[in-house]
Amino acid sequence: MGYMCGRFAVTTDPALLAQKIQAIDESRAAADAQGGNPQSPGRGSAAPNYAAPNYNVAPTTDVATVVRRHHEPDDQPTRRVRLMRWGLIPPWAKTAEDGRPDTKGPLLINARADRVTTSPAFRNSAKSRRCLVPMDGWYEWRGEKGAKTPFYLHSIDGEPLFMAGLWSTWRPNGAAGSTTPLLSCAIITTDAVGPLAEIHDRMPLSISQDDWDRWLDPDAPIDEGLLRGHGDLDRIAIREVSKLVNNVRNNGPELIEPVDPQPEQATLL
Repeated sequence: MGYMCGRFAVTTDPALLAQKIQAIDESRAAADAQGGNPQSPGRGSAAPNYAAPNYNVAPTTDVATVVRRHHEPDDQPTRRVRLMRWGLIPPWAKTAEDGRPDTKGPLLINARADRVTTSPAFRNSAKSRRCLVPMDGWYEWRGEKGAKTPFYLHSIDGEPLFMAGLWSTWRPNGAAGSTTPLLSCAIITTDAVGPLAEIHDRMPLSISQDDWDRWLDPDAPIDEGLLRGHGDLDRIAIREVSKLVNNVRNNGPELIEPVDPQPEQATLL
C-alpha cells in the first residue's frame, strides 16, 4: 500500500513549540548553520524558513523533533527541539562521491512498531535515540490507483499531535568526530484502529503528554507498552480534503480544508 504517513502538516514555529513544551530550542542554531553551509551532508543549498507553516511536509524535508538529552554525563536530561531530516539514515550508510549519504535504497521514513527493536536499521536508535515528531495532522489516501481520495487525519483541539519516532546521526566516511553530524528520523507506525482503519491499515504511533518523558528517556530501555498503545487516539478526527495535496509543490491552508464543509466525518473514540 506504499508509504504510510508519507505526508503531514505542521504549523507551529519550532521556537514557540519549545516554549510550549518547556524545551530548549536548538532548531535556530541548526537552521543558521545549514543556511550558511550549503555543503552540510545530506542538504541542498536552499535555506528554508523553518518557522513558516508547512502544509505538505514530504520525505527528506527537515522537520522539528523533540528529544531528551544530557548536557553533562551526570545531569538530568532535558527536552530539546531539534531539526532532523525526515528519512532515517543509519550511521553505517555509505558516503556518496559528493560527500552526502548514499540514499539509493528505500527511504526509511516509517518504522513498524513491532520491528523497531529487531530491525538492523532501527534497533540501535530504539535503545536510546527515540524522539517525538510533532504535527497538526497527516494525509492518507483511500481507493484504487488513479482514483484515490485524500483524507486529513488531525487533532480535534488544534494542538499538535506528538508521534513516536527514532533518530540517528551520520557523518561522511573519514570525517572528524567534531564534524557536525546529519540528524535524521523516522516515524513509528502501528496497526490502524477504528474508523481510521477504513482509510489505511497503518497509522503513526502517537504518544500522550504524560508519556513523553518516558518515551524520550535516553537512560531507559524502550517501553514496550507504549509501542503497543495508541496514545492520543481520542484526539484524532478524519476529513476528506482536496486533491491539491497530491502535488508536493502545493503548500497552503487550502490543503487541509474539508471538501464538504460538514461536521467532522468521524472521531477515533
